Amino acid sequence: MAGNIRIGIDVGGTFTHAVAIDGDTLTLVGKTKVPTTHRAPEGVARGIVESLQKLLKEAAIHPRSVSFIAHSTTQATNALLEGDVVPVGILGMGKGTSAGLARFATNTGKISLAPGKFLQTFHRFLDTSQGLPDSQIKDCLKRLIEQGARAIAASEAFGVDEPDNEMRAVELARDMGLPATAGSEVSQLYGLTVRTRTAVINASMLPKMMEAAEMTERSVREAGIKAPIMIMRSDGGVMDIDSMRRRPIQTMLSGPAAGVAAAMMYLNISDGIFLEVGGTSTDISAIRNGKALVKSAEVGGHKVYMRTLDVRTVGIAGGSVPRARQGAFIDVGPRSAHIAGLGYVSFCDSLESPQVRTIQPLETDPSDYIAVAEDQGPPGLCLTPTCASNLLGLVPADDCAAGNIELIKKGFTALSSWLKMPPEEAARKILHLSASKCAVVVSRLLKDYKLDPDIVKLYGGGGGAAAIVPFLAGEMGLRHELCQDADVISAIGVALALVRETVERHIVHPSSDDILRVRQEAQAAVQKMGADPSTVEIHVEVDARTNTVRATASGATSLTAPEKFGKELSEDERLALVADSMRVPAGEVKLVAQSTHFRVFGADTPEARLRGLIRIKRHSLRVLDDNGIIRFQTKNGAAREGTVATAEKVITDLAEEHAQYGDAGRVVAPLMLLAGPKMVDLSGLVDTAQMIALAKIELEVLPRDEKVIVIANLS
Repeated sequence: MAGNIRIGIDVGGTFTHAVAIDGDTLTLVGKTKVPTTHRAPEGVARGIVESLQKLLKEAAIHPRSVSFIAHSTTQATNALLEGDVVPVGILGMGKGTSAGLARFATNTGKISLAPGKFLQTFHRFLDTSQGLPDSQIKDCLKRLIEQGARAIAASEAFGVDEPDNEMRAVELARDMGLPATAGSEVSQLYGLTVRTRTAVINASMLPKMMEAAEMTERSVREAGIKAPIMIMRSDGGVMDIDSMRRRPIQTMLSGPAAGVAAAMMYLNISDGIFLEVGGTSTDISAIRNGKALVKSAEVGGHKVYMRTLDVRTVGIAGGSVPRARQGAFIDVGPRSAHIAGLGYVSFCDSLESPQVRTIQPLETDPSDYIAVAEDQGPPGLCLTPTCASNLLGLVPADDCAAGNIELIKKGFTALSSWLKMPPEEAARKILHLSASKCAVVVSRLLKDYKLDPDIVKLYGGGGGAAAIVPFLAGEMGLRHELCQDADVISAIGVALALVRETVERHIVHPSSDDILRVRQEAQAAVQKMGADPSTVEIHVEVDARTNTVRATASGATSLTAPEKFGKELSEDERLALVADSMRVPAGEVKLVAQSTHFRVFGADTPEARLRGLIRIKRHSLRVLDDNGIIRFQTKNGAAREGTVATAEKVITDLAEEHAQYGDAGRVVAPLMLLAGPKMVDLSGLVDTAQMIALAKIELEVLPRDEKVIVIANLS
């Protein structure tokens, strides 16, 4: 076995999947699954360990050959949904005239986590105007413990600027054997109430998460693996285990994030909607310009200072059970075959005399779910969207969802007789009801993020992808693609995930130096966690409305070079790829700019408006890297070549030429700089000076005669 094996473990609702990938060739060398251990004393950590041990044994992997290991976790999400958290003692602090407001802002009271689930808090406040002796802090901590606190959150007004008191309180709490969090540890943004709430929720999960982390780390080390252990974050990156011990809240929703990470890294999606279809639910997310789209997280309807991928979950999937009443379909799901204790007709061993019946899977369910029994026996099977998609020929022969077509036909013949409609019509109705639920979410994502349907493609991952995505694409008039290794796509995403960190600061009227400091802090953070400096890319945003500067840095671990994700294409193959993406003949595509690592292709693509009465000329662009991967696409853009020496002028000229003026004043065009092997996204900045300041950082390591390309996104 090779000496560069990357292991990814994804904790799903039903199964925990583990995969091994050869880091040199990016080929899958082993995969396995075990039931997710939600109810084990050790929680999902037990399943992580079991899947790892099984993978090492079945794939004959020597522990010393493992160079990277990471896992997603549902522990944080489950803790909040189920209220499996500890009571938190809040030590609020403030001084001077703001002390009264700080006392009120740090007292969060009981925090709603989910319907019927609450986090209990206790509150004490210290006025720090005259200093803060250790004895006073210890006395407050003791009182909080006496009230029932099992973790501590320390939060002071303006603690992001002067965190010493918070950190001293945390240190003393840990000396007393209590897990503790400081507000300034979880966020550097102003907003005492939200920062305190975030710290409290983080502290409430610490005991459970630390226990799981220690068990996982111990088991991995006992197996002989020396590689750093990484944990999936909710924004699609990974962080080291020490970071997770401090900020477990960042692992919320890390399961869905794993699939999106695979979509970006393994599948090379530039613009698309990714649907990860399981047996019970489907996670849907959008990717634009090769970046996953993120949003601010909420817990119990309240904002917290944490960024998560915008993943939207729908209660429909490959194993959803249809419902019928008075001889007509009324719905599909949300109950799944797995929860109902039924098998799929697609995967059963035999079906001699199928009989259709209605059942009530659980006491709280309606009694109109459709099941299939063998002759007069008890119902043990059902006809799912997976079965329907197989009947209509939408499942590729080599797909994990491919079933026994003869048995599927028998099942649908029985259903046809029961409903008095042709088998194919019954299958189409099942898929229409299923797809319509996903179509609502896909349409909303297209609208929310202004994605162009002419560019966007639906990508299906997860074991049930073939059951939903092909039919959905047909109904919506969109192109689609079923992912390679769809059944373990999330585990692959974990194995290949980038190290990521986001740094946020409240800065009123930030200068170029302010922006560069935030950028450098983000870069230092990911390098500390093992990102290869040459692969680090940083996206900086300036939100003038909230006075927030945000820098998100991501980079590959040193044993995973980005150039491995792709293959060398001929010039004709590049043109064909671009033409297919633009939906124009290959002869209309022209090379408009080229640098050492990138080619930019363009084509005129007229856009019809007002039902064809007006036609507007657009110039579509596609950016391909050395390996023929589309890294950026726009329906309307402008590209200009330059050198490192002339880059400042090219950026200034392009920004000025395409600036827009409106009620909000002058708005510069969103720009992208292609410099060396990197794509530097300058679109989050508000003026040309900020763009140039960031560009200089990326350009200073390149020769002055090196070619660069600047792109203005005008769509």
